[in-house]
Amino acid sequence: MALFGSEKKRKPMAKQKGAIPQQINLVGEGTTFEGTLRADSDIRASGRVVGRIDVKGKAIVAEAGMVEGEIVATNADIAGNVQGEIRVEEQLVLKSTARVDGTIETDRLVVEEGAIFTGECRMGESKPPAAGDEDASDVDAADERPPQPSETARSSSDVGTAPTASEAK
Repeated sequence: MALFGSEKKRKPMAKQKGAIPQQINLVGEGTTFEGTLRADSDIRASGRVVGRIDVKGKAIVAEAGMVEGEIVATNADIAGNVQGEIRVEEQLVLKSTARVDGTIETDRLVVEEGAIFTGECRMGESKPPAAGDEDASDVDAADERPPQPSETARSSSDVGTAPTASEAK
């Protein structure tokens, strides 16, 4: 019998089967990263990122963090500064200290009081037209409108009426 615990030998957590580590990739304060940063797990930027963050997990921009470029993530929490495009598949949270200048595309957006956002925002599941697609504003309005009653061969008052007895003579 062991003095402190059972006699069973325990495996270290790293070698246990089925254990999924909670991993956060970090760009620390005072660090500048230039280029594309890709990860399957969460990314926390407390430093400066110039380029693209592409993460399947959550992108976190800390209060001291700065991103100049593009953020593409499943979810994101922004407390620092972002200049560029943010595309989030599920939920984007702009914390009270967030400063965003650019374009946001997300399914759901939460903006805390004090957050500053300047730019354009598209929300919901609908996707914007892809490059090369014809934008609705480029279509000639006359080509898309239904025919007006004055442009049809017969008006609705002529349909289904039979001549009166005096008209038949």
